[in-house]
This record gives sequence, C-alpha cells and structure tokens, in this order.
Amino acid sequence: MAVVVVLVLLVVGSITFHLLSPWWWTPIASNWSYIDNTMVITFWITGFVFAAVVLFIAYCILRFRHRPGNQAAYQPENKRLEWWLAGGTAIGVAAMLAPGLIVWKQFVTVPADASAVEVVGQQWQWSFRLPGANGRLGRADTRNVSADNPLGLDKNDPAGMDDVIIQGGELHLPVGKPVKLLLRSIDVIHDFYVPQFRGKMDMIPGTVTYYWFTPTRTGTFEVLCSELCGVGHPQMRGTVVVETEVAYQAWLQQQQTFSQSLASAEKPAVK
Repeated sequence: MAVVVVLVLLVVGSITFHLLSPWWWTPIASNWSYIDNTMVITFWITGFVFAAVVLFIAYCILRFRHRPGNQAAYQPENKRLEWWLAGGTAIGVAAMLAPGLIVWKQFVTVPADASAVEVVGQQWQWSFRLPGANGRLGRADTRNVSADNPLGLDKNDPAGMDDVIIQGGELHLPVGKPVKLLLRSIDVIHDFYVPQFRGKMDMIPGTVTYYWFTPTRTGTFEVLCSELCGVGHPQMRGTVVVETEVAYQAWLQQQQTFSQSLASAEKPAVK
C-alpha cells in the first residue's frame, strides 16, 4: 500500500508543481507564440501519458497484490491490447510532431520583406552587420579577418563598403518589422539566443545559418550564447534594443560603415 500511495502522490505533486511553478518562460516579444503553443501541446500529451502510466502501475500493484491462494493467469499474447497500445502511441507521437513540423516550416520560410542582419559570433563577443544604403550585404570570409577587418569582409566587393559594422555593441531593430538573421561564426560553434524572441540557431564555422522573427514590442533584451563555446561562454552576452522606426533610423545614422572603419584604421597616428 505504501508504494501505491507514493505513486499517487508523485502524480499529484508533479501536476501541482507544473501548474503552480514560478519557473516559466520569459514574456514573449516576437511573433513566435506558435513555439510556445507547440511546447504546451507537448506538455499536455506527455503529462497525460505520465499520469496514466504511473496511476495504472499503482492500480496494478493494488489490484493484483499478493494474496494467499491467488494464482496469476499466463497470457503470452493479447493482440487486441497490442493494437490499442501501438495505435495510441502512434497518435500521441503524431500529435506532438505535427505542430512542430508546421512551426519549423514557418521558422525557415522567411518573408519577402524581411531585412537582413548578420550576426557574427567569436570568442567571446557578438558583432553585427547591417546593409547600407544599397540594401545589400557584401561578401565576407573568415580568411579575410584581420585587426582592421574583424568580421572578414571582402575589401574588393563594392556592395560591402557601406555595410554598417557594430563590433561588440548593441544591435538595434525597429519594432513590427520582420528580420532575417544570418548567423556566422569565425572560430567555434556558438548559438544566438534571445529568450523573449524564442528563436535560436547554432552558428557553424564555415557556413551561414539563419532564422527570422518579427519584434512585437519595444524594449532592451539580453543576447545569450546557448552553445558551450569555451571558458568565456558565461560572459558571452550582448544586447538587442527594439525601438520605433524613428529612433532606429536616428541610431543607424550614427553607426560607422565598413569604408569609414578602414579609413580610420589607415590614418597615421598623430605624434
């Protein structure tokens, strides 16, 4: 009987803790409420199965406990029960996977009007690159990285000369406009993650990964690296500021372009 009571309390305690837990997601600040909904569906399905299985075990322990004179019936096969179990499991797995696949398709299908922003991860800071007046990002290659070209832009590509470079600073974004993040690493695997935006993606050296989102409210949000990237991993943090279009344009005008940073680096030191 003690085991039965423990199992029942385990189910009741688990459900109560889940419903009353103070640890939950941060308030969402992007369009990806679909991700939250998908996780809630998964919680409900796995929670129901967990409760059903544990309570069934408790029932079996109580119902079929040892009694003098009782003898177990040997039944090696029960095709009806097996079909019910297989069918129920298949439906449950499909119910968990289907919403995720739908959201994933949305996650990688970038709107045509999304603006491109490159995020560059390196041990242990975040840098950003935005298109200049021509609306296009220039070519970049890790082999071009140098002291005066920390993001490895191609100096022979005219399209990149007006790119806006933000090394180790804040990224500003306009509220209500979709953004496609182009994620690149110049050393090890990093992962760009803003909890309030929900989306995140690994940054693989030698390739460019991406995802998109639309900021839905103004504010200042912390950037985290969600991939263990070395001893400085806990300190690899940044800031994203979501603001109105007017404030964003005012900030953008104050930022330095790639050509301006090259000109500053080439100036001889004043003696």
